[in-house]
Amino acid sequence: MPSPTVIAVANQKGGVGKTTTAVNLGACLAGQGHTTLIIDLDPQGNASTGVGCPVKGRNATSYDLLAGRYDLAEATLPTSVENLSLVPSTPDLSSGDIDFANRRERVRLLKSVLDQANDQDYILIDCPPALGLLTVNALVAADSVLVPLQAEFYALEGLSQLLMTVREVRQNANPDLRLDGVVLTMYDGRNNLSQQVEADARATLGELVYNTVIPRNVRISEAPSHGLPVIAYDPNSTGSRAYSALTEEFLVRQKEMHQ
Repeated sequence: MPSPTVIAVANQKGGVGKTTTAVNLGACLAGQGHTTLIIDLDPQGNASTGVGCPVKGRNATSYDLLAGRYDLAEATLPTSVENLSLVPSTPDLSSGDIDFANRRERVRLLKSVLDQANDQDYILIDCPPALGLLTVNALVAADSVLVPLQAEFYALEGLSQLLMTVREVRQNANPDLRLDGVVLTMYDGRNNLSQQVEADARATLGELVYNTVIPRNVRISEAPSHGLPVIAYDPNSTGSRAYSALTEEFLVRQKEMHQ
């Protein structure tokens, strides 16, 4: 069986649409027939909530995977979206940086688990909003990194720190790690600031920035409270159309990367 493509969805700044992008890109990939697994590596567990996994149903979690208590198959749960599955998270993961600090090969805990995966086309890792051990585990396990970037002031500040971390992981643990691209989120085309952030991002990062931008959209905000990706909650919404377009562009980039 071919190995899955592993994508770390990462940004150390919180509130930038990281989890929303992981959930909705995953749902759109699944909707196109690609078997897709979301690994919730954020102690807040928002990706788990966003695909309808209640806290009481999170018996085996991503913490358990890293601790070696369960294997990937045992920790994986189905979701209401066909072809989309989940490894959930709980607040237990918040102590992960400390709990696993003295483990041998501590930066490869997740990679050792995912090396056994062969029944998925894509694995999306929703990283915590920090550049600690959990995020480094995701970067070591990943083929590439997708960076959601909020279209607001200070957006580009801090991105250089993430890119430095990616560079360090390349040099020390995962030389094949690539930057898939940067996705502008929470974009308001009527807002001069959003337009300026987009212009700055494209001038600074060039083709790394996706052509598709994710708008501010009430349906995107409402969907998690119903335990659904926006593509399932309101398929005709502006947000759904944006994530569908992002998925098409993502698949083109993946094809180009593997040529």
